[in-house]
Amino acid sequence: MCKEMDVIGVDIGGTHVRAGKVRNGKIISCATDFIPSEVEDPMLVTCTVIKTIKKVFDGDIAAIGIGIPSLVDRDKGIVYDVQNIPSWKHINLKNIIESEFNVSVFLDNDANCFAIGEYFYGKGANISSLVGLTIGTGIGAGIVVNGKLLQDSNCGAGEFGMLPYLDETYEDYCSGKYFKGKYKINGDGLFEKALNDDQEAIRIFDEFGKHVGNIIKAIMFTVDPEKIIIGGSVSKASRFFRFQMMKQLDTFPFSNARKKIQIEFSEILQPGLLGAAALCLGKNELITNYYETANT
Repeated sequence: MCKEMDVIGVDIGGTHVRAGKVRNGKIISCATDFIPSEVEDPMLVTCTVIKTIKKVFDGDIAAIGIGIPSLVDRDKGIVYDVQNIPSWKHINLKNIIESEFNVSVFLDNDANCFAIGEYFYGKGANISSLVGLTIGTGIGAGIVVNGKLLQDSNCGAGEFGMLPYLDETYEDYCSGKYFKGKYKINGDGLFEKALNDDQEAIRIFDEFGKHVGNIIKAIMFTVDPEKIIIGGSVSKASRFFRFQMMKQLDTFPFSNARKKIQIEFSEILQPGLLGAAALCLGKNELITNYYETANT
């Protein structure tokens, strides 16, 4: 019988880094550290990432997957211009982490991690093509085709939020920016009001749902996936915008595509961490090599 493959997923954000030991889609142990992002020395941040990984690393780890909110050169393992970590302009993170832990390391954009995490651990079962759409402070997406992440040049495919929409971009209307920019309230505050039956808050979510329906139509026009899975902090309020979102989808001109598309909301806990761990599972040669070693 094959030994279970333990991997580590690392979710790097603007203020914190989280690392977890993952086995069969479950987080066995987890550690979190504050990122000293407002520093000039990039190694201070890198050392924090290493320290956090060490808290969950042991001899059974087969690989490490790392999700980063930035552009990534997958092949070389280089991270470029991380917006929330100014000192990380050009970091060969793959080489640094592999040298420290002597296991394979895989890097990708955080939205791509969400998508591949859903494919392996969430609602992507038996689906060959999907888009994972994360709706939070901003909006991002990852694209899975034939069971693998789209191998784009810069990990930048799926930036539907940057496309022009109305007088701004989709991100200005389909993320937390909409609430802050148009109504001067954050998403959590609006959600609390809606939970208390505030009719203005409910009306705002109705408007929001129409805009989200439109970005989903844009995804259908450009990617045409079998399923779109929505996650992120704003998705917690889906009960208040789902109806108008789905109603807007009924205006999609290709009726057969509208009938076939599956729209679901993520139920994964800590999707960034699990998604990063799933990067390792997307490498079939790694799994094969690990199982052969484990059974000799």
